[in-house]
Amino acid sequence: MAAELRDPYFVRSFERGLAVIRAFDGEHPSLTLSDVARSCELTRAAARRFLLTLVDLGYVHTDGRLFRLTPRVLELGFSYLSSFTLPDIAEPHLEQLVAQVRESSSLCVLDGDDIVYVARVPTRRIMTATITVGTRFPAQVTSVGRVILAHLGDEEIDARLARAEPRRLTARTIVSPDRLKAELRRVRRQGYAIVDQELEEGLRSVAAPVRDRDGDVVAAVNIPVHASRNSVESVRRDLLPHLLATVARIEADLRVTGPARAASHGSAKQR
Repeated sequence: MAAELRDPYFVRSFERGLAVIRAFDGEHPSLTLSDVARSCELTRAAARRFLLTLVDLGYVHTDGRLFRLTPRVLELGFSYLSSFTLPDIAEPHLEQLVAQVRESSSLCVLDGDDIVYVARVPTRRIMTATITVGTRFPAQVTSVGRVILAHLGDEEIDARLARAEPRRLTARTIVSPDRLKAELRRVRRQGYAIVDQELEEGLRSVAAPVRDRDGDVVAAVNIPVHASRNSVESVRRDLLPHLLATVARIEADLRVTGPARAASHGSAKQR
């Protein structure tokens, strides 16, 4: 936009200051005063004022001839990145996963003894119950719940199983505390969970845990499928690799953004 068309509120000097910061990039990590003036179409005097102001603020370092950005410039983007919730971060990756496998996928967190859906990308309806963001299920009978529970401390797992009153939702539902504990140990070892028609007849689901940059499990991602179309082995062979790759991409984003909020339902970390 030409300068004469700018709105009255527009601060031209601020625009020029940002242009000076953007002049530095991977190909030009260090610049002379003349380089900056030429790149930003500034006079040398103006470029010098902007650069020295950035030096005083700690965003630029100079040895007297060359200028380069300092790590402090990362602060300029941190507020934006840290405002992201976990669903914000995960949803584009869930969309990519759903496009690949042509099955629905969701991100869930642990809240008390339930898992709560905090992001969901559907394809088709496969359960009797309608699932939306905010839907809750008992954690012990879901794949997402089991991968999160499996990574709690042993004492916490024992306490949860001791107070739980699991209901037999289908003929396959595991209700024995000893069997549940053994299943959680197996899930922890293998790094994923497959639940076969324990929540609802005809529904199989595979899930993998999502870790934050500290290595703590904060959520889980699942892929539910029709049991009539997908054997347990085909789920493990055809869907699990895509699921694990998706989780790895979400975790890579979490390492950049830092601690992520799980939206209004709270963190998957046990409080």
